[in-house]
Amino acid sequence: MRLAATASGTVRGTDEDGVAVFRGIPYAAAPVGPLRFAPPAPVPPWDGVRDALAFGPTAPKNPYAPPLDALLPDPDVPGDGCLNLNVWTAAPEGAGRPVMVWIHGGALRNGSSAVPLYDGRAFARDGVVLVSLNHRLGVEGFGVFPDAPANLGLRDQLAALAWVRDNIRAFGGDPHNVTVFGESAGAVGIAALLASPRSAGLLRRAVLQSGAPTAVTPREAARTTAAMARWLGVPATAREFARVDRARLLAAQRAATAKGTPLTGGRGFRIVVDGDVVPRDPATALAEGAAADVDVLMGGNTEEYRLWFVPTGLADRIGGTALRLALLRRRAPWRAPSVYRAARPGASPGEILGAIATDLVLRVPLNRLADARTGARGRTFLYEFAWRSPVRGLGACHALEIGFVFDTLDTPDSRLLAGTGAPRSLARAMHRAWIDFATHGDPGWPRWDAGRPVMTWSAEGAHIVHAPREAERRLWS
Repeated sequence: MRLAATASGTVRGTDEDGVAVFRGIPYAAAPVGPLRFAPPAPVPPWDGVRDALAFGPTAPKNPYAPPLDALLPDPDVPGDGCLNLNVWTAAPEGAGRPVMVWIHGGALRNGSSAVPLYDGRAFARDGVVLVSLNHRLGVEGFGVFPDAPANLGLRDQLAALAWVRDNIRAFGGDPHNVTVFGESAGAVGIAALLASPRSAGLLRRAVLQSGAPTAVTPREAARTTAAMARWLGVPATAREFARVDRARLLAAQRAATAKGTPLTGGRGFRIVVDGDVVPRDPATALAEGAAADVDVLMGGNTEEYRLWFVPTGLADRIGGTALRLALLRRRAPWRAPSVYRAARPGASPGEILGAIATDLVLRVPLNRLADARTGARGRTFLYEFAWRSPVRGLGACHALEIGFVFDTLDTPDSRLLAGTGAPRSLARAMHRAWIDFATHGDPGWPRWDAGRPVMTWSAEGAHIVHAPREAERRLWS
């Protein structure tokens, strides 16, 4: 057993393969009763020693809808105190090791830190103190109401980072060398944190995996809340929603968001420009110099779209007419299909549309942000994950890189996406790059400049590609 003293009290963890693991440590009070739709409140202190032996409660959520539920395990741990975090460390108190804080994805309505893929032992083994956290999801974390603050889930993340600043020395971490990294919605949230004045002093570096800075107006975000209110038959206020049984609230949430995905749009939950935590559009704020002193590593997977387009059969259902109509709605250049098809001979209309959607939602915004940060004091590095999974035609799909970053390819949930033959050498190299970036701000390849260097991780290993698929990117410039 391992003990660590936090500002709220002493916690007891376990020893696993030489790594001390503390699970389910509260960083804020349970968001129940009057705190349910309120900003995170301080943790009530405790006497004696509190066990931190098991993952804490996860935020209320629905399972992923089929067929994604068979590819993305999403543990559900019951309980009210979902504002909790976990720490993996092999360092003694005060050792001053770099800290990495993981924020999970899940479209702001799924996910948790209890996913086995996110096990932090490899990071701790290799010299990092790894922290992962839960935050409020769905309508309780990102609903928009006239009588409650917006972005409660983002406020939870800030509270967790403040806990790290105040307590991580007890676990061997350096509070002045914190790297926040996240995937998908986690990366979108980190981009908003970078643009927020409230994150000052809480992080030194950031990694955005498959998520670009984006936010919407309160009016636009409130459409999901309004749709839920109509389904429930109650006014769209936090006071009325707090009176609804949680199971019924989740049923309304499922009905309101059933047709939306992070790639194709539709009703869902978004970061909101609230004039407070997110005072302005994060993409604009970052392009104009916010977080200019923060080192940033960012990128995505070559075929992000395949996670949503292939298992559902959508890629096969999209024909030439549907492709043309979709591009008309996007006001795409007329020559876009031919430009994309030139690099993908034999690609179906659905695959062409998926490649375009991947670029518009992710690659192009990240390239624009990297261009805007050229010359900033904080360095910028770009990567692309191109290794193709043989499982169910997923290819280099969304979320595939996570098992490589965490070096957890042996976990069952990694095998669901990557199969059993994923290259360990690639995982070791990618994992080491993330550690090197967190340690001293250099993942091992040139920073972004006019040559547009992108570290590409593929079946051939790691290699730098300058200005990949430039003709496609220029269509949207």
